[in-house]
Amino acid sequence: MKSAMAVMQVAVGATADSQPRGFFEPTYLRLLRSGDFTERARSARRHLKNCDLCARYCRVDRRHSIRGAVCRTGERAVVYSAGPHHGEEDCLRGSRGSGTIFFSWCNLRCVYCQNWEIAWRGDGEEMSDEQIAETMLRLQALGCHNINLVTPSHVVAQTLAAVNIAARQGLRLPLVYNTSGYDSMGRSRCLTASSTSTCPT
Repeated sequence: MKSAMAVMQVAVGATADSQPRGFFEPTYLRLLRSGDFTERARSARRHLKNCDLCARYCRVDRRHSIRGAVCRTGERAVVYSAGPHHGEEDCLRGSRGSGTIFFSWCNLRCVYCQNWEIAWRGDGEEMSDEQIAETMLRLQALGCHNINLVTPSHVVAQTLAAVNIAARQGLRLPLVYNTSGYDSMGRSRCLTASSTSTCPT
């Protein structure tokens, strides 16, 4: 599952115990106050109409169909599992675990994938942005050090929307973008703190 890992400044900023509580503020909170984060989420959602959110550039209208989409994911993300994970690197799991959200399906499509039931069979449950936001808040309440988005490349729009909702309801944890490694550089720019407020066209 872990062919690559990036801790991105979207929203991220730091990992597990790298900053004392009360001293670290994730970048997404600053972007939320300025209105930039909300605009990024809206912009990413618009890209689902002619989807180019990952490096496959399928150009499928995922709001209405998954036919032709390599990721086999429509407007709602599919979540396989979510919970504190103690098997990550020390800097992520800390003492209370990394709050992993495993997204089903994958745009990389490796034939040797160790998690075929997730990446190839698509086991899991469709979740709305609101449900994913609730999951993030639940992981925070459980004491997890971060929200660890596992294989999120094909659900950038849904992830940004969920963070936008959760942050307004008290989410304060850093985010870990635990990528499969097949990301669009253009879409990745909508995740970084230094980029413009919208996902590039």
